[in-house]
Amino acid sequence: MQLGKIVMINDTSVSRGGTAALALLAVRNLRARGIPVQWVCGDDGVNPELEALGVPVTAAHQAPLLERDRAEAARSGIYNTPARDLVARHIAEHDDAQTIYHLHGWAQILSPAVFTALAPVARRVFVHAHDMFLACPNGVYMDYRAGKVCTRTPLSLDCALTNCDKRAYVHKVWRLARHAVLRRTFDGALPWAGVFQIHPDMQPRLERGAIPGRLCRTLRNPADPYRTTRIAAEENKGFIYVGRLEADKGVLALAEAARSTGSAVTFIGEGVLRGALESRFPEFPVTGWKTRDEIGAIASHARALVMPSLHSEPFALVLPEAIHSGLPVLVSDTALMAQEIVTRGLGIAFDVTDSASFDAALIEANAAPPERIRQMSLSGFTTNQRLALTVEGWTDGLIAAYQSALA
Repeated sequence: MQLGKIVMINDTSVSRGGTAALALLAVRNLRARGIPVQWVCGDDGVNPELEALGVPVTAAHQAPLLERDRAEAARSGIYNTPARDLVARHIAEHDDAQTIYHLHGWAQILSPAVFTALAPVARRVFVHAHDMFLACPNGVYMDYRAGKVCTRTPLSLDCALTNCDKRAYVHKVWRLARHAVLRRTFDGALPWAGVFQIHPDMQPRLERGAIPGRLCRTLRNPADPYRTTRIAAEENKGFIYVGRLEADKGVLALAEAARSTGSAVTFIGEGVLRGALESRFPEFPVTGWKTRDEIGAIASHARALVMPSLHSEPFALVLPEAIHSGLPVLVSDTALMAQEIVTRGLGIAFDVTDSASFDAALIEANAAPPERIRQMSLSGFTTNQRLALTVEGWTDGLIAAYQSALA
């Protein structure tokens, strides 16, 4: 059967993070190939780009949970009946046998109720696992209180009794309630078309959270290098960090390790810890957010990028962006990419919770012979086995999956 229109469903209509950015990227590339697209969202639906692309928008006109009254957010975050009805109405009015539904973000506005609306067309519904919210109540399999990766089974007694939330146990209880509803609405027994996982090592974690393995299909995110010419990392000194300046990203641990080893590091990003970094570690520049070209200019003078996240990053975009620019990476061993980075000779892994291990990784990178750093750089820049897809390859993967659901 010929592919008809694609209905993209997401909490927001504008980019507030990686999820919306990838959903919008998919829209641009599908439209470039002449494929009709519709957009269904939880917010007000105002995005001039969608209008320019000729994409009809159906909007719920609701605010994200953090921008609402607390009681209202608690109620609608667990089950948003108006959002369910909006999606169900759109399906009733526009559905046909050639329509594919692609759900991206749902946790901030649409809620688990969106799966109730999608259940009647489950055979043509793909769900994108940009994170772990389909499997884990807090979305990242992270015990924030202990500062460790969580290995508990979601919704088990051990999970329920553990306060792993960033804020308070009462919020964990709310997350448990929402996840219990999700288990009912996203029923694994239904014939969903598939769950896009962005790294193959997500599957055991998804399965631990009751997502059937038969639904999982790997589609790595697209990533472009910072530069089209190789960064001669072997000629450089110092490190860079790119990302949010928050505790779970390990930025304070990086600053401590850099000071301990006498290393230079530049922090590119923004977040609640910017003030703490600037006051406690004034020797390290904090640039705020930079454009892609500006990041490339800074990266061209670095020896390596450091990604010290405490939780299990399913796909940290900064890693392939740096690696395919010729910049080696030092990566926390919690990241799902860590093992393949080490195996392919693209960087060094370390235990971010062990200061000795972290210090040793920086010392090793600083002291490595230029030829070793050059080999890491060349391997990343010229590799045929990319850690990420090209944008065109990613779009091909989407279309192939859509067509398979209609076969």
